[in-house]
Amino acid sequence: MEIIKLGNEILRQKAERIQKIDGAIHTLAAEMLNMLEQKKGVGLAGPQVGVLKRIFVIKLVKEPSMVFINPSILKTAQETVKYEEGCLSVPGVWADVIRPATVAIQAWNEKGRPFTIEASGLLARAILHEFDHLEGVLFIDHLSELKRTRLLAKFNKL
Repeated sequence: MEIIKLGNEILRQKAERIQKIDGAIHTLAAEMLNMLEQKKGVGLAGPQVGVLKRIFVIKLVKEPSMVFINPSILKTAQETVKYEEGCLSVPGVWADVIRPATVAIQAWNEKGRPFTIEASGLLARAILHEFDHLEGVLFIDHLSELKRTRLLAKFNKL
């Protein structure tokens, strides 16, 4: 399993719904969590590992890991917060991104059990960031054209 980097068209494609949560999906989730731990990231979505499926994983420090399969955003707060973000698919660059302060999301875990959570803080940000990946959106898309151009120039130098 490899992290797909900016420039690969798969990152701009919309991920497909997972039809059956089976052993293959369970293995994929476990491999994604392992990769996330190796890379010391917070979240990782299917398209970032070359799998155009609606799955992402999140692991916050001192919190249990979470698997989100076929997630749906139920609601987001009107209140927004700015926070510095980076991405394993855009290594070496960071930028302040404005996102909703809270999010409610419904998904299924790797065992096929549905769940709904409301999140705030870093968890909400990670959920929204990873959900964007399933839609073919990167964190840099939330920046002004000038900031995005500067960030891409920095990325290309790296």
